Amino acid sequence: MTGGSRGIGAATSRLAAEQGYAVAVNFLSQREAADRVVRAIEQAGGTALAIQADIGSERDVCRLFETVDKQLAGAFLCAREAVRRMSTRRGGRGGAIVNVSSGAARLGSPNEYVDYAASKGALDTMTIGLAREVAEEGIRVNAVRPGFIYTDMHAAGGEPNRVDTSDLLVRNG
Repeated sequence: MTGGSRGIGAATSRLAAEQGYAVAVNFLSQREAADRVVRAIEQAGGTALAIQADIGSERDVCRLFETVDKQLAGAFLCAREAVRRMSTRRGGRGGAIVNVSSGAARLGSPNEYVDYAASKGALDTMTIGLAREVAEEGIRVNAVRPGFIYTDMHAAGGEPNRVDTSDLLVRNG
């Protein structure tokens, strides 16, 4: 979130975190303000980091995105490190990687969680591709799709009874 340390940017950063996004709080010079936003997001159970960058500088913008790539690309980073350790080609004993997907990846979650569905669709694609890449190295890669369950994610998004609504949509839809 460029300008995420103050005013509308800070409010938008907090709202995005409440909706389940990991947030990069960009600031130009007021580190304390950015750190306060990050602390508020983390205290509410979200994920955030503060990154200093002048968005008028190409070098700073590139560094901003490189930092985000390093910090918020969890599934890819975890898979990379697991493969490095498990690969029989690298001296490992093989193993299994299990990703947690969602039925939203197939259904798209229209009018609700399209962003979440898209990220889970990307995870499914990564799972398939990685499984084919590392099968000969003794590594199985799978994904599980839990059914509708009560989680804090729905409550944080303002829909604590989302599971009940989803069940009705599935039965009647």
